Amino acid sequence: MRVLLVEDEVRLADNLATALRDGPGFAVDWAEDGQAGDDCACNLCYDLIVLDLMLPKLDGLSLLKRLRSRKDSTPVLILTAKDGADSIIQLLNAGADDYLAKPFDLGELIARAKALIRRGKGAAHPTLSVLGLTVNTLEQTVVRNGVFVDLSPTEYRVLEYLIHRPRVIVSKRELLEHLYDYNWEHHSNVIEVHVSNLRKKLDAVLSECGAEPDPIIETMRGRGYRLAPSLPMNADQSPEPAASSAPIPEQGQ
Repeated sequence: MRVLLVEDEVRLADNLATALRDGPGFAVDWAEDGQAGDDCACNLCYDLIVLDLMLPKLDGLSLLKRLRSRKDSTPVLILTAKDGADSIIQLLNAGADDYLAKPFDLGELIARAKALIRRGKGAAHPTLSVLGLTVNTLEQTVVRNGVFVDLSPTEYRVLEYLIHRPRVIVSKRELLEHLYDYNWEHHSNVIEVHVSNLRKKLDAVLSECGAEPDPIIETMRGRGYRLAPSLPMNADQSPEPAASSAPIPEQGQ
């Protein structure tokens, strides 16, 4: 998942970005003022925006209002030093999804970030079941047909992203946008490698049980990947529109 962090305090921003990357494994882009944050939100599709209120150039509340005026429904978690009832009501009425009053615990920030992303994908519960898989988004574990599947962090993130979009074709570019920050390799076959390894590990579980391989991830030539539509979905999983892919800024911008 890809997160936009809009925070002008460099030390705090570095701590937050590190926690979000090292904990749940999110890709994090950092904007140090409100205008830069607005530019990022206009040009890229994010799964969550973590937004400070006191920002130079464009304050957090104004940025939030801009997002919602553009019909941008990305979940927004506000970081604020104001915890009065009137301030919170104003934020919620402006379109904030949740808030944390400073100072806050990094563990709570991560928990709220995960919850907002799940709700944004239409899956409030941390455990997702689809196509014979059980994915625990809190523990970041995967079980197929009752057997634990040992995945690398990136393989897990690829699977989690696809499982949030059942029956939707996800392009390689979209996966890159949501799994990596600005420092990704433009001409790399990294996605193909991770998907290939993911398939092998998911099929190996069936082979160990003496069952025939049953592919879960389909390659749509020239278009991307999707979960196999011929397999039954859990009743809690419902299709959602494909996210639009926006241009990725050149490395170093």
